[in-house]
Amino acid sequence: MDNSPYTYPSLAMLVRSALLVGILAPVPAFAAGVTAGTLIENTAVASYDDGAGPRTINSNTVTVRVDELLDVTLTSQDSGPINTRAGDAVLTFELTNQGNGPEAFTLNANPAVAGNDFDVVVRSIAIDSNGNGVYDAGIDAILSAPQTTAILAPDTVLTVFVLVTVPDAASDTQTSAVDLTAEAVTGSGAPGTVFAGAGVDGGDAIVGTTGAQVNARGQLVVGVASVELVKSVTLRDPFGGTSAVPGTIATFTILARVSGSGVVNGLIVTDAIPEGTTYAPGTLALDSAALSDAEDGDAGAASDAAGIAVNLGDVTADAAASVTFDVVIN
Repeated sequence: MDNSPYTYPSLAMLVRSALLVGILAPVPAFAAGVTAGTLIENTAVASYDDGAGPRTINSNTVTVRVDELLDVTLTSQDSGPINTRAGDAVLTFELTNQGNGPEAFTLNANPAVAGNDFDVVVRSIAIDSNGNGVYDAGIDAILSAPQTTAILAPDTVLTVFVLVTVPDAASDTQTSAVDLTAEAVTGSGAPGTVFAGAGVDGGDAIVGTTGAQVNARGQLVVGVASVELVKSVTLRDPFGGTSAVPGTIATFTILARVSGSGVVNGLIVTDAIPEGTTYAPGTLALDSAALSDAEDGDAGAASDAAGIAVNLGDVTADAAASVTFDVVIN
């Protein structure tokens, strides 16, 4: 038997070491392990035979309460700078409680970011109350100062909206950024910082790798797009010429140009059939591709009474589309 002295670590020491390793290791994509306040209990057992028969004895039970780990992540949900113009805009973020206990987070939006071409005005911060990922005025809850979330269970994901106003002076292609900060209400600091007794059930709260305070940036770019319509006509008379006489076919071409750097949404080109003429059925076209006259699945519709209508949808700047149709002079 080896009688050399050896000090075995207690379970408490092992658990504390494990907690410290958890603090210093990279944060996984889910809450940090065992839920805060959980009691980890352990009892040793010894079995032996003392000559009178087998015996079993138990040690005392060691109990360790898991402390609360404070961790949070915050990311922008916009795929890139959102295209906007003077007026109201919305930046979208996602906050996740990465700790192992319930925690609330204070939010702060800073629009004065170095390098901005202009600074927006932060109107308010809102929470996605109905969970659809889109800001709905009058439905999504506006946070009052200090802007603090409700207490979030571990792994809870929250969509946050920063409502801003772009100043009238902002011009085409200018950019601006807004920094959003989320900080644990219990506290923040260097990883490993301990807030004694501030955790679940009176346990300690320990700051994780994120420092319990994180920042994410949302960006805007001003895109001022304008639409120009240019209409022209060509004539084909019944005699092979270009005179405007009864029976002449008039082909109208409407060129829609979008300029600037932004996007125009839901662009629809309409035109009435001129008096003294009749629409030539089946002649409506978009960029030389035929459209049906009926109001069906394609982009166009046409009739003598209603005229023509072509839905170009969302059109980016520096794009153009050509709509053509024929009428016959009565």
